[in-house]
Amino acid sequence: MSTSHKPRRPQDHRGKAPEPNALPALAAALDILEQVLTFERPTDAVLSYHFRNEPKLGSHDRAFIAEAVYGVLRRLRGLQVIAAPATPRRLLLAWLARHGGVNMRQFEGVVKDDELAWLKEMKAADLSTQPESVRLELPDWLYERLHARFGDHLPALAEALNRPAPLDLRVNSVKMARDDVLKMFAAEGIAATATPYSPLGIRMQGKPALQKHPLFIEGGVEVQDEGSQLLGLLLAPRRGEMVCDFCAGAGGKTLLLGALMANTGRLYAYDVSEKRLNNLKPRLARSGLSNVHPQLIAHERDPKIKRLAGKFDRVLVDAPCSGLGTLRRNPDLKWRQSPESLMELTAKQAAILESAARLVKAGGRLVYATCSLLEEENEGIVQAFLAAHPDYRLVPVGEALAAQNIALDMGEYLRLDPAVHNTDGFFAAVLEKSA
Repeated sequence: MSTSHKPRRPQDHRGKAPEPNALPALAAALDILEQVLTFERPTDAVLSYHFRNEPKLGSHDRAFIAEAVYGVLRRLRGLQVIAAPATPRRLLLAWLARHGGVNMRQFEGVVKDDELAWLKEMKAADLSTQPESVRLELPDWLYERLHARFGDHLPALAEALNRPAPLDLRVNSVKMARDDVLKMFAAEGIAATATPYSPLGIRMQGKPALQKHPLFIEGGVEVQDEGSQLLGLLLAPRRGEMVCDFCAGAGGKTLLLGALMANTGRLYAYDVSEKRLNNLKPRLARSGLSNVHPQLIAHERDPKIKRLAGKFDRVLVDAPCSGLGTLRRNPDLKWRQSPESLMELTAKQAAILESAARLVKAGGRLVYATCSLLEEENEGIVQAFLAAHPDYRLVPVGEALAAQNIALDMGEYLRLDPAVHNTDGFFAAVLEKSA
């Protein structure tokens, strides 16, 4: 049931100071930034479209463009203050000078003399007297909600959200063991470490090109944030069970669930987007799994769902959400979302959870999850559901994690914090239906 509001988590844009020859891509970066700042389409979609249609762009230029565009989005609030009037060109130049590692000498011959003088002034501009919402690079409505929830922790959280995410992999346990993958990487001089929480995760140092690596091509590893891996581990599917990934998207967690089931039982992957399910097909082929059954549905009340009511041992609902826990990868979401879009999403989340719950058999497990930091998308949805469904109880996430031998201190809910856990900001609740 993924929607356009549900960000594509594997997108990853890591900060690197441009090399001296990077500025020839300035015109292309500006062209893309102008399109992105309309906020009509997701930034990753705009970049992908442009790169497909500009095959002559080299890998260095693509990296420079992506990092510059995402960098402006991360720091947009402060840049708008110091670069006023904040045209796309002034925003881009300001980011390059203040955050992008470009020195004044590299601008010579690229910008006009008056722009060069302005850049020198602007590089030293001080934001310390600005409101905290500006200093933390958040729109006012989001700042107010996050400040009410996180209080004194918000500056650390905002700083973490403004850093590019690390590159995490998940080892496909049907094909490989994590220790063996780490040994292979070490032998090849690829720097990588085991993730601290997920027993299947590997965190890469830097961003090695893995798309052509045999481990990736043969389905031994997949790109997946450690936090996302923990959602599947919370569901804890067993061999031979009937399991459903209710909002499968492109199937990252579907593939994890299939592997946790040791390629046995039946795993249904529902989604409303044919395109996303088509994107699952090559990943499914690489994975070696044969227990996955992708199913296109029209909406959460599709007759296909009704026919399987009460049949599933376990159901995962990774609901479409604001995506505000993924700002490290998708910084445009803080500017594309609004209080109005949030109201639409919470209504959709409640309806999806209600429908998914009908699939669960007596004694079965239901996990509701989002990649949001906001209470109205998380605890608010779960508490309203429990109030209306006395046949469900909340299983403390701390218990569920301990049962999986995952050393992560949590209470009733999973609340992953980018500043504390170095994952995306995930929420999850484990619900059990009475027998």
